[in-house]
Amino acid sequence: MGRPVGRNGAHDLWSRGGRFATPLPYRYLNARCRPGSGGAGERLWVEGFVSDIFNEVDEEVRREQLKKLWERYSNLIIGFAILVVAAVGAWRGYEYWQARKAAEAGAAYEAALKLSEDGKHTEAEEAFGKLAAQGTSGYRMLARVRQAAELGAVDPKAGIAAYDAIAGEPGPQLVREIASIRAAFLLVDTAKYDEMAQRLEPLTQPGSSFRHTARELLALSAWRNGDAAAARKWAEAAASDPEAPAGVRARVEVLNTLLADASKP
Repeated sequence: MGRPVGRNGAHDLWSRGGRFATPLPYRYLNARCRPGSGGAGERLWVEGFVSDIFNEVDEEVRREQLKKLWERYSNLIIGFAILVVAAVGAWRGYEYWQARKAAEAGAAYEAALKLSEDGKHTEAEEAFGKLAAQGTSGYRMLARVRQAAELGAVDPKAGIAAYDAIAGEPGPQLVREIASIRAAFLLVDTAKYDEMAQRLEPLTQPGSSFRHTARELLALSAWRNGDAAAARKWAEAAASDPEAPAGVRARVEVLNTLLADASKP
């Protein structure tokens, strides 16, 4: 017969080979760390018990403090949360409104351009004028420049006045220079050279975006007004600029040729 399995034997069997056996170190600590066991084990048990009591007390105190804070400030917290939600909703609504207005302004600008391409300058001028007055900030200045162009196509003097108004008002430097250059294009065939020089010489400086066109227009105006020296000066300035576009270089070379032929006896 096999080895009898007593009470202790059964316990040893579960401890050694059983699936649910309690590990020996854990059994050892359980035996040592309980009330009445004496020694360090009992002291550890008592310390752990006291620590648990203090933790529960601390949690209860914190819970009471949070409850008092909520009772005191709950209205402010709820009001602030509502304010944040309302502010976010208002901002989203404003963004949607801005996007919608921008889309409407873009469609109106495209429609006005179509009128201009079809040769309906009066209708296009009215459409650009309406957009300049009621459109979004991004399209207002563009619409004003286009409105001046449509006026110039029908009445050059009115177009020049519109461009001069844009160039003389506070605004982006680039837009103001564009207005000055376009006004000069309308004037170059009729204006005196002195007037053209007064308008365009500030735009011939190295930092100007339209210095090449300004120099070309000054050379052409001087040639039309019979001032060969000024025409040669501005033609050479335009041709000698290494950043001058190829088209400007080609046109001032033609002008230089005309000046050279005119100077021959």
